[in-house]
Amino acid sequence: MIPAGQALTVRCQFCQTWNRVDGARAAERPKCGNCSRFILLDRPWTLYQDSFQRTIAESELPVLVDFYADWCGPCKVMAPMVDELAAKHIGTALVAKLNTDQAQEVSKSFDIRGIPTTIVFKGGREVTRQSGALPLAELEKLLAQGNDAAP
Repeated sequence: MIPAGQALTVRCQFCQTWNRVDGARAAERPKCGNCSRFILLDRPWTLYQDSFQRTIAESELPVLVDFYADWCGPCKVMAPMVDELAAKHIGTALVAKLNTDQAQEVSKSFDIRGIPTTIVFKGGREVTRQSGALPLAELEKLLAQGNDAAP
């Protein structure tokens, strides 16, 4: 069930404009308010050093972040499960990825010591985390903890 009135905040990957997307309408392929390109939320959303904090803080839906690196074998193994999770939970959560090599300050601020590390945020705060490659069922459990957490 898609939460009524809960939204997420993402920056357009094309024009860098911030957009607020209603979770109930996320599956309808919303468009950026500035450039009118599609905001594709059925796949993991890429976060960057300069977009991480605002996305986490302003999203009312849970945000699951996969902290990864391109060279990491376990990260590559887990990537298809993260993709599937994003497609399955469109409108009920934001599934995102953050490359730890490109966002070292964010990684350091969350004490990421091993990758992949998955953290679920709700209401701008960390709810739960798990390090290591996880199967889809474990990713679902982490996300459920985010849904159950108070904002």
